[in-house]
Amino acid sequence: MGPVERRPTVLFVCARNAGKSPMAEGLMRRAAGAAVDVSSAGTAPGTSLNALSVQALAEVGVDLAGGVPRPVTPELVEAADVVVVLGREARVEPVPGTRVETWVTDEPSERGIEGMERMRLVRDDIDRRVRALARELGALG
Repeated sequence: MGPVERRPTVLFVCARNAGKSPMAEGLMRRAAGAAVDVSSAGTAPGTSLNALSVQALAEVGVDLAGGVPRPVTPELVEAADVVVVLGREARVEPVPGTRVETWVTDEPSERGIEGMERMRLVRDDIDRRVRALARELGALG
């Protein structure tokens, strides 16, 4: 057997770790399975996940139920190969050896779209971006 390659580590961050970053984490797990080590955190974490985010992912077979927002820490950032910041609210200080990128995701509420319709559009935008990242990392066929 040859050497075991280390899985890439991805950390998704948003402000509250209640909606977009847990969605991205769940969608990456669905897209890449065990090929990527993935987690999410928030710069100012809330107390629970956004119920519409959980419902929107359940519609595509991703279970976020029971998830709890957690704070981003320097250790989480340093351990990641790629840190993806979702939205304009959160900021993560870059560290050597870790790529930090920001995804300004679709915000349907700016077009008057709310509720589940909004959340499905947000989910689908994040899913497209997650799949592209998984492909780039060699974790998607």
